[in-house]
Amino acid sequence: MKLLWVAPLFLHPTTKGGQIRTLETLRQLSRRHEVHYVGLADPAEPEGPRRSSEYSARAYPVQHTAPKKNSPAFALQLVSGWFSRIPLAVARYRSRDAAKLVASLVAKENFDHIVCDFLAAAPNVPCLDQAVLFQHNVETTIWERRVENASGPLERAYFRRQASRMFEYERLVCQTARRVIAVSAKDAQRMRTMFGVDRVCDVPTGVDLEYFAPQWDREQAKGLVFVGSMDWAPNMDGVAYFLEEVLPLIRKRQPDCPIVIVGRQPPAALAELASRVGGVRITGTVDDVRPYLWSAVASIVPLRIGGGTRLKIFESMAARVPVISTSIGAEGLPVISGEHILIGDDPASFAAHCVEMLENRALRDAVAENGWDLVHSRFSWDQVSRVFEAALQ
Repeated sequence: MKLLWVAPLFLHPTTKGGQIRTLETLRQLSRRHEVHYVGLADPAEPEGPRRSSEYSARAYPVQHTAPKKNSPAFALQLVSGWFSRIPLAVARYRSRDAAKLVASLVAKENFDHIVCDFLAAAPNVPCLDQAVLFQHNVETTIWERRVENASGPLERAYFRRQASRMFEYERLVCQTARRVIAVSAKDAQRMRTMFGVDRVCDVPTGVDLEYFAPQWDREQAKGLVFVGSMDWAPNMDGVAYFLEEVLPLIRKRQPDCPIVIVGRQPPAALAELASRVGGVRITGTVDDVRPYLWSAVASIVPLRIGGGTRLKIFESMAARVPVISTSIGAEGLPVISGEHILIGDDPASFAAHCVEMLENRALRDAVAENGWDLVHSRFSWDQVSRVFEAALQ
């Protein structure tokens, strides 16, 4: 097959779950098919276009810089976003040059399939009715959950307005696309119900088992680790919730339990919170997350906001590290609490599960082994890419 893949960004540096999912899917597909890749390229990050040959036969970078959060340009976008019909999370990646390029490529090349990767790429795909939309999240759900967890009336009003606009835009795009591919059966059903679309199927999340296999004995593992991009609102909210409401309960039983937060661009407010709590290390961007997983007793996913599926859970399982999560954190994954994972949806239960993992060697070994068996038997990237391939047809 000859595929045109249109994405908001290039895939390196690979710092986010959605990037990992796309990168590993495309690496597999490009071995069997001809992939043409269109993405927005930030001149400050030349690594992306430079490494595009790892997953595509041809790449077409379009220069575009989305304003950094907390910058004056981003503040201006926030203000203008109040009046725009396109939600800010999408408008940041709209590019007329990219849309013209896509139209030109479709006119002159004979593609078997066009993939719009992420909702944010939709404004740059003028032939959306011919494209398959690859939905890594139900974006509306994320914004609705942000409304529920807003810190004050002004923030809640802004999130509610963005949630409403996201719903209208996401529904329109899903109804226009030739087909929608979700990352879980739960997301697929949610889109059928919310947006009234029936051309929806789901492709599971995968993991690189060989890459995450532990390279040393974990006998000396200590404490708890969180892995995730710290410039993504659901991760920021989840970590703050854990430090403020869960960790104090853990420290009553495990006063010296170390916590490591691994992820790019942590906000200053998080560093201040960690300093107040004590015993918390924030790494910022790291070249390799695996040593932090292998060095921890357990991996935590205390999310209260989110959508799609969390690659960090399958990565922890592949690393033979047991996981404690909320229901939202593990949403869409075929896991059973008490078997593959422990799930707690309030501070007391989440803290109790963390203490169990820290104190009960037999429990954490059993959960880690069951988690590894699950991903090993069903979720290699080769298996996942073949499901995606079939979904395109």
